Amino acid sequence: MGRFLSRYLPLVAWLAFISFASSDSFSAGNTSRIIGPLVLWLFPNTSPETLAVVHFITRKLAHLAEYAILGILAARAFRIHRRWFLISLVLVVTYALLDEYHQSFVPARTASLWDSLIDITGGLVALLVIRRRRGAAA
Repeated sequence: MGRFLSRYLPLVAWLAFISFASSDSFSAGNTSRIIGPLVLWLFPNTSPETLAVVHFITRKLAHLAEYAILGILAARAFRIHRRWFLISLVLVVTYALLDEYHQSFVPARTASLWDSLIDITGGLVALLVIRRRRGAAA
């Protein structure tokens, strides 16, 4: 039971975090309250236009990283299965699409197929790196 929990609990916890991050709490309006002051503290002469671009890029990189972590945790959880890569990729794709679908019902959020593609890319890149490293170790 301990092995089962150590393998799957981090994955389930991360899926829960992704769902929480799809709420109003992580909307662009709320994240700008953190990212904006931080950028202005580091670079006081940043123009509003540049600040908007930095905020946008930071949010997209967060999507990429969030799903790269999901890919890593899925690969870790399913590593005992012969088809771990496919199982992990299906989970990443499914959750990315469900996440955006969920956001379509959150008033402060917008659903975007582009965000799903960014999510899937993050997870896929992580899975490809892991598969390559496992192949090199074999």
